[in-house]
Amino acid sequence: MKRKYLSLMALFFAVFIALAGCFSGGEEANSPATPTDTEKPADSTEEKPAENNEPKILRLNNSSEPGSLHPGTAQGTHDSWVLEHSFEGLTKKTPEGEIVAGMAETWDTSEDGKTWTFYLRDGVKWSNGDPVTAQDFEYAWKYALNPKTASTYAYQLYYLEGGEAFNAAEEGADLQALEDAVGVKALNDKTLEVKLVTGTPYFLDLTSFYTYYPINKKVQEENPEWYQEADTYVSNGAFKLTEWKHKESMKLEKNEYYYDSAKINLDEVQFVIIDDENTVWQMYRSDEIDLVYPLPQDVQGQLLANNDPEFNLGPDLAIYYYNINTEVKPFNNAKVRKALSMAIDRETIVEHVAQGGQTPAYSVVPPGIPDVIGDFQENTGKLFEANAEEAKKLLEEGLAKEGMDALPPFTLTYNTSEGHKLIAEAVQEMFRKNLGVEITLENVEFQVKLDREKAGDYTISRAGWVGDYVDPMTFMDLWVSDGPYNDANWSNAEYDRLVNLAKSSMDQAERMQAMHDAEKILMDEMPIIPVYFYTKPFTVKPYVTGIYTPINSYPQFIYADIKK
Repeated sequence: MKRKYLSLMALFFAVFIALAGCFSGGEEANSPATPTDTEKPADSTEEKPAENNEPKILRLNNSSEPGSLHPGTAQGTHDSWVLEHSFEGLTKKTPEGEIVAGMAETWDTSEDGKTWTFYLRDGVKWSNGDPVTAQDFEYAWKYALNPKTASTYAYQLYYLEGGEAFNAAEEGADLQALEDAVGVKALNDKTLEVKLVTGTPYFLDLTSFYTYYPINKKVQEENPEWYQEADTYVSNGAFKLTEWKHKESMKLEKNEYYYDSAKINLDEVQFVIIDDENTVWQMYRSDEIDLVYPLPQDVQGQLLANNDPEFNLGPDLAIYYYNINTEVKPFNNAKVRKALSMAIDRETIVEHVAQGGQTPAYSVVPPGIPDVIGDFQENTGKLFEANAEEAKKLLEEGLAKEGMDALPPFTLTYNTSEGHKLIAEAVQEMFRKNLGVEITLENVEFQVKLDREKAGDYTISRAGWVGDYVDPMTFMDLWVSDGPYNDANWSNAEYDRLVNLAKSSMDQAERMQAMHDAEKILMDEMPIIPVYFYTKPFTVKPYVTGIYTPINSYPQFIYADIKK
């Protein structure tokens, strides 16, 4: 899923000194696949005595205004953090990462893995008291696939029979016939039958992802704009949205209709919407906020070094990278793109700028995903290296091929964040020092950045991706030709073939090898520039317990408690 992250003169000075020694440092040892060995559980500190009858309110920040709080059209972590607590799919994940029953109490699957039958729990309800039905799931999935919806995440439903054909329908097509052919059908109020194109090893994981959440069919049909304001918002999860002051704050309250409400301890969750990490950090220090994520980069470096008891370093299935618009000359040339990538000293960035235990990225798939044997990323290793001299050579060759003597000035665009700004400034200096290239930096709001990437209105843009499920495919299918998140506008037929093979094969050895081969093609042509693999550094007050950190989600507070 799309992601956004991260001033003090001392830090900037440290970065400047570090840049003077580009390519001299060793690789960062810490990896986001292993921080659980050192992670401090949020409930490990001494608890304060509980006070009776006071509402339990958790206060935190969401660094951007949500772009959409509709499961069918949401696309960013600023959306999903709210959705993951206000909605629930057929399945959900435990704090340990196990996939367990959600709205569906049980399920069956055919021997070939193509047909799944889910049986909903008795008595599950929406926040307005309506029953949650199998028809709500069928309706929601087909709503996201409907081409009129223009859902960028519709491709996650292409695993369904007829899903891609319905979503790709052109004007004049018989939409009703295509919709009827989609492989999801409510057999009755409590039974949902799902038919897949092929057996998909990670399909059950997908049913916990927000594009697979239900929507209240009656509410959607009566008010298509229901999700834009709190007073019309209807959800089926542990919390319900009760207040939304756009671009200022949001409030969630415990959903009394949630089937597992007895295990929900919080009465209320209050979000402020502030994109300045330093402001939010000061609010945390003055006890106005209970949990901060993300943190200012210099702060997280200090907290990590000091082993602060309120600091938590969770794992993250995510990569920080830059998109390159391959339709803009001379960035259509792979040698030019690779030159830019090889000019970046990632060790300096993670050690002196990001400062959160991140790992330099020389491939795309992060640590933490099992291969046939071992870890997929560890088996991949480095697919390229930082090398200033080779970068200069490649740049000259690429420019000559395009009939150019020098790389013209261009702009690197990033979304509002002090951390993104510092990283962009470091990259700007590396391009200047190692390639003699001058670039301009541009700061825009997160949603503006997303919109411009979709429109192709950029040259290089900062990006990030959090895996939607624990399989390399959640990263590899981003850059297939015409993929909805292929913002680099890159196309390679062999890459497409390998990704499609990995999607259709039930042989784990075959599909994993296909994705390793595809990743090598991606890094050889470099339409995107990997920078580092994320970790999940955050602080939480000692009186907040029960926060947990799934590898591919923001800190979860569904089972949190306040004890003070």
